[in-house]
Amino acid sequence: MELFLGLGHLFVTIFLYHYAIFMVIPAITDVTMGALCPGEDECGLAIYLNGFQQAVTGLGTLIVTPLVGNLSDECGRKTLLTVPLTAAIFPLVTLAFSRTKSSFYVYYVLRIFTGMVCEGSVLCLALAYVADNVAEGQRASAFGVLSGISSASFVFGTLTARFLSTSTTFKVAASVGVIAAVYMRAFLPDSNMCSCSSSNSSRSTVKRKAKVLPDADPSQENQIFSRIPSVEDITCLLRSSTTFLQVAIVAFCNNLAESGFQASLLFYLKAQFHFNKDQFADLMLIAGFAGVISQLLLMPILAPLLGELKLLTIGLFACWAHIFLYAISWSSWVPYFAAMFSVMVVFTAPCIRTIASKQVGTNEQGKAQGCISGICSFANVISPLAFTPLTALFLSERAPFHFPGFSIMCTGLAAFIAFLQSIMIRAAPAISTDKFINTSHMQV
Repeated sequence: MELFLGLGHLFVTIFLYHYAIFMVIPAITDVTMGALCPGEDECGLAIYLNGFQQAVTGLGTLIVTPLVGNLSDECGRKTLLTVPLTAAIFPLVTLAFSRTKSSFYVYYVLRIFTGMVCEGSVLCLALAYVADNVAEGQRASAFGVLSGISSASFVFGTLTARFLSTSTTFKVAASVGVIAAVYMRAFLPDSNMCSCSSSNSSRSTVKRKAKVLPDADPSQENQIFSRIPSVEDITCLLRSSTTFLQVAIVAFCNNLAESGFQASLLFYLKAQFHFNKDQFADLMLIAGFAGVISQLLLMPILAPLLGELKLLTIGLFACWAHIFLYAISWSSWVPYFAAMFSVMVVFTAPCIRTIASKQVGTNEQGKAQGCISGICSFANVISPLAFTPLTALFLSERAPFHFPGFSIMCTGLAAFIAFLQSIMIRAAPAISTDKFINTSHMQV
């Protein structure tokens, strides 16, 4: 517990950031529909714009997140965390003042560009920060607590939106976003990593099985874009551990499912059951409360008893099951029941990150988390290309057969593949820090 208290300022920062982001989620669907298709419950343009935003943002984070992870190994987590926390404020401010059609398009463009910087980077940097300051044996619990903090912010953000008007929601969210950035700069200490010596160690240790980075002169090393990992770099990291490769596959399939599911769900519920902002908020509150209870109470107890692999398998099975229930919902109460599966679904992300974290050394945590985040971002690119047309088609009158949840059912197939892959994972022994460092010095 004392160790977690040492991460208190990071937890507060992440809570405030996600509180601002999650607060607007229940309202954004109604804002989008009101700006693009006033008075309608089904809008193909809104679905396609949402899919395009998700694809472009995913493509951007595919490049930006590994770059941020690499730079944070050398420049420090706090320095890099400043950028996404500041960028996230601008879209919120836009809709805080106006929600006309033109204002929505300004928000839409800003959201795409800031999403490239924010969506993967904040999680990547937070996880790397925790890995810097927590021993290997406690990382699963620490990552679970971090996810629990995010879930708690989701609950409080959704609860706030439930009782505020749409205009007030965006104003409060923008204010909290500013507070998050200021708090982080004022109170968050930089990570315990050694930015100077560890950068050389990091570059040498990634050569465990192959040479990854070419020799470069000092002027080239100062160029930011030279830090973008190449396909060869990522391939070498994936080949360095069979377990890491398997976890990367699970992360891809799971994110493919979750991304497509989340992009389609609100439009599906609005078209099928005529849900509005308040009902979206109620549904999210159920999922959020379940997630908080699971990550803050259950996971710290179950992780040492069952291990990350078993929890990962349980979480992925629950993910598939609750997506299936949403897809076949025959009444408006079914989505509320399905939301309670979040008690187990939330095991998935912390377990993936913990298993990946144990496959690399201390000085490669940013690289490893950035690689996993980049793979998840790649899934975010593919997911809307595959599922957005299906969602628009089966929610319209042109559907070849009546099955409004067909696209959601298809996302469940990706979740089931992730579940099958997780069963085949056999965790390799975690890399010892001392052994890792000694090996790197021998190679140098």
